[in-house]
Amino acid sequence: MDLAVETVGLTKRYSQLTAVKGLNLEVRRNSVHGFLGPNGAGKTTTIKILVGLLRADEGVVRVLGREVRWDAPETRLKVGYMPELPRFPRHLKGRELLDIYGRMYGMSEQQRREEIPRLLEVVGLKGREGDLIGKYSKGMQQRLGIAQALLGDPELVILDEPSLGLDPVSMVEVRNLMKGMAKEGRTVFLSSHLLFEVEQVCSHVTVIHRGVALASDTLQNIRGMLMGGGVVEVELAEPCEAAAESLRSLPFVSRVEQSGRILTVELKTRDDVRAHISRAITGSGGVIVAMGWKGRTLEDVFLQLVSKPVEGGA
Repeated sequence: MDLAVETVGLTKRYSQLTAVKGLNLEVRRNSVHGFLGPNGAGKTTTIKILVGLLRADEGVVRVLGREVRWDAPETRLKVGYMPELPRFPRHLKGRELLDIYGRMYGMSEQQRREEIPRLLEVVGLKGREGDLIGKYSKGMQQRLGIAQALLGDPELVILDEPSLGLDPVSMVEVRNLMKGMAKEGRTVFLSSHLLFEVEQVCSHVTVIHRGVALASDTLQNIRGMLMGGGVVEVELAEPCEAAAESLRSLPFVSRVEQSGRILTVELKTRDDVRAHISRAITGSGGVIVAMGWKGRTLEDVFLQLVSKPVEGGA
């Protein structure tokens, strides 16, 4: 497997607090990988270790095939990074900021002259490059941060909470930028606590809680990790309590919720038992208008995972 990021037994402690504990993480190249967890889960600590801003206490960290070491900055030359809530000098212009970062990355004047206007256009700041950053909205500053992360044509782009604090329109813009990175063949590692955002853009997901990885797989497989079986939603012509009671008596049904004319039927099996459900409802006097599988969301999986006790967690 060709990996952009790999950690083995990654552990980081702050005095008595273990922020990351024995984390095994694999991020495939050319994927958009969501790093999902509640606030304080260890996401930002892990990212700072990946980009060399913190030292791990234990474990091995490899980025783009090279081991990350405190004294080897060359391992990060092909990594773009936008920290959580980036703060830029307000007295600089957008173009000036990118030029300074380009010099820090070792880009030639010709490279900067060609790449900076292109990136400003990519992130939707063309025409505003001469404005002071202090006059930028929060969404514009986030987009400038993404442009900074894309300088030097990185193979891996690490974004820490890129939509934090943004209005809905700006969130959509940032999401589209991430999709564009993926289409260009970059690996995107996205840390977020926004479940909807991860579900919209990511192909793979790792769920972390209290420094421990609870699950890591494709988004589709993560959704399928829920305990129990599937969920069927039935719309009736009119409310029918007898139909709900009839369904509760079926051996493969774990739970039935009724909200007006809608019955939500949670199953113990993933087999297609809709014919049995239909017979039970009609036999009890209910009239079915529509029936179908109700999709499990990432939020369902997340809430189930983080509600479980973490073995050995801090």
